[in-house]
Order: sequence, then C-alpha cells, then structure tokens
Amino acid sequence: MAKILDQPRYKCALAAMQTVHAIPGAIPILHSGPGCAAKLNDNNGTSGRYSPNIFPCTSISEKEVVFGGSNKLLSTIENALKVIDADLFVVLSGCTGEIIGDDIEEVTSNFSDASKPVVWAKTPGFKGNNYVGHDWILKLLFEQYLSRDEIIDSYTDEEGQIKKEKGLVNLFVAPPQQDPYWLGNLRELENLLTAIGLKPNTIFGFGRSLENLKKLPTAEYTILLSPWAGLESAKYLERRFGVKLLQYPVLPIGASETTKFLRAVADFTGSDKELLEKVIEEKEAEFYYYIERFADTLLETRILGKRFTVVSDSEYTIAVTKFLVNDMGLFPEKLFIVDDAPKAFQQKITDEVNNLNYGIKTQVQFTTDGHDIHEQIKNFDFAGTPLIIGSNWEKKLALELGAHFVNVSYPMLEKLVINDHIAGYSGGLHLLEQIYTAAMSKLKL
Repeated sequence: MAKILDQPRYKCALAAMQTVHAIPGAIPILHSGPGCAAKLNDNNGTSGRYSPNIFPCTSISEKEVVFGGSNKLLSTIENALKVIDADLFVVLSGCTGEIIGDDIEEVTSNFSDASKPVVWAKTPGFKGNNYVGHDWILKLLFEQYLSRDEIIDSYTDEEGQIKKEKGLVNLFVAPPQQDPYWLGNLRELENLLTAIGLKPNTIFGFGRSLENLKKLPTAEYTILLSPWAGLESAKYLERRFGVKLLQYPVLPIGASETTKFLRAVADFTGSDKELLEKVIEEKEAEFYYYIERFADTLLETRILGKRFTVVSDSEYTIAVTKFLVNDMGLFPEKLFIVDDAPKAFQQKITDEVNNLNYGIKTQVQFTTDGHDIHEQIKNFDFAGTPLIIGSNWEKKLALELGAHFVNVSYPMLEKLVINDHIAGYSGGLHLLEQIYTAAMSKLKL
C-alpha cells in the first residue's frame, strides 16, 4: 500500500541541493528535469551567492529519456566550469536520470583533472527525502573531495599521518535551509562551544569556505546534534579519519537541556570543567534573570494554558517538548513526527521524547498524513486554549480551534528568519517570545 503524504513536511532527496548551496563557493549541477531547482527552493526565497534559478541543469527531455542523457550532462559540466565562478561543483542526479540509467559517476570522472573539483552524489527522489539526501551528499563529498591528492597533503604530515588540531570540533546540526533556523542555531552553538574552550569547525554559511571542509579530518571530535539525520556521514568521518563522534540526539533549547549538552560535550572532549561550570553559571543566571523578570506574565494561565502538541520533524519535536516540559512546566498531548524517520530510529526517538522530568510521558506518532494529524488534534481535550507548535500547515487548524500557534519548522510561509535562533540559552528566550506573542495577541483589551 502506498504511503499517504498529505500536507508535505519535507521534499525529495534532490532538494538536498540546499546542503551544497549552504557551503560558500559550492554549487550543484543538476541532472534532472527542468524546473527542479526552482520548485524545490521554497524556503523563504533563499538564494545566496548562487540563486537556485541559475543552478546548471541538464533539463532532461524526451530525447534524453530515449537516447540517454550522459552527453548532455558532460556538456553541462563543461560549460558550468567555463562560466560559473565557483570553487566546488557537485553533480546531483534526479529521478529521471536515475531511471534511465545514466552513470553520473562515470561522466564526472572525466573532470578529475579539471581546474576546479567536480564530485557527484545520487539523489533521486524515489529513494528518499531531503533529510537522507543531506546525509548522502555529505558522505560522498567527504569521500571524494577529501581523497584528492592536493587535499590529502593539507591534512597529513610527511609520514602520511593525519595531523590533529587540539580542541578542534566539527559541528553538524540540521540539514541547511530545511530547518528555517539552521544558520542561527549553528552560530549560537558555535559560540557555546567556544565559550567552554573548544574550537568549532563548521562548513556552512557566512564566513566559511572549502578551507573548513579541508579541516574536517584534522578535528579531534565531531559533534552531531540530531536524532538520526546526518549520522551516516558523521560516522564516516570517525571511521575514515579517526574523528571521535558524539551524537547528541537533542537540539538544546533553554537552560535545562543546554546545560546537559555542555556537560556531555565536556565529558566527551575532556574540556576544562572549571571553565565549563563558570560558563554554565553565567548563562543560567542570565536565562533565569529574564524568566524572573517576566514571571507574572509567564505564570498567568489566562494568557497561556498548560497543554500543547507539536507537529514537526524528529529534531524539533524532541527539542521543543523537552523545553516546554522541563523548563516551562507545560504538559504534552500526543506528539506527531513528520520527517519520515527510518523505523530503525523510531523507538530511540520515542524514548528520547519521553525522557522528561517528573516521569511525564506522552504518545508519539510517526506519520506523514497531515489530514489525520489534524483530525486527531481536533479531538484532544486541551482543558484550555491549545498551543500548537508546527509548520504553516497547522496555521489553519489553529484558527479553527482558536489555538495559539507558533511555526518553527518547514514549511514556514508567514515569517522570515534571517539569522534568528532558538537553540541554546538565548534561543529558549526567543522561542518564549514567539509563544507569548501569539498568546497575548488574543487578549481582549
């Protein structure tokens, strides 16, 4: 039986072109039908150094379906190298090219001596969504780019041993652009790691470059903040380059989880415990200062009730639930995880969601059927005004129920996120601002 996908919360694997797009100087070359890039780029109209509207594309037609598209891909790569000022070209295959059997690896091999590196990744939509596509791209990028002779020389010594930089930590969070807060969250987490004496190395967003990519093998550790997305590529760095991996399954939001995260990192990396506790003390003091300042508002049940539900991906369902329960004392109704998380991870995700203070437990459902989700929420007994945390698909439902609504995940259409964040101590305050702004906007004067 086919899987129901009503109100999609993710896109096909080719949309992981956004992972390439987020690396400064890198550009994807699409072996796909015409219009894929423009159709898949709908996250607040992000463009960056290269607009998705000008991504090189073979625009496969009936002719290529019948006779094959390898020659067209070859000429597309040749011309892209001539006219686009990029530092790295990543060839990605869509559904059509994979169905007709074009070998993008073989075509790309013709450019092994090109003036700029050209690598490839198979990302047909029928094999997965953009969460798994993100992982495929990173793993193949690490395999192919970091194995180039000139790159190997940059991270090995004269004896061929990998040079390790003390305290250097590779940091990966959510798939870029799929998470509207991806860049702000990444920078805030970098700041926290820096504060406890580590040197974070990230490859996405402003101020980063291929130099950061080249440094990945030289790191002592990789920290992956994700319950499942990105795990395969992070394990590759550990297996191939000896970069020890800490997978922390919770995006830390607010004081409780951020403190747990920092202590887990310090234990894993052997960071200075005295410095760690000093940072935690300062950050928690500031967080609770603001909570105390607005305690009368935050505790007023006429503004915000005590029950909520979350309709989001694995990362945000875990993170938001822990924050609202452990820091704010709210109670979760049934939660819905909509990123098509692999079954192998679902029990661990459920256990993590329910790892809450005071033994609080709730139901968790993994589903892609938006209609069914909404019908279930309509029958919940929130015992007051509901709080719904989700995506733009939940906006209409919230209006129908008179609920408070906050959009934290894709699709996000009613607000623009430039560099805001909801991770860390300060991120928890930012999320509270959104929640109480939504609630207070309903107050009658």
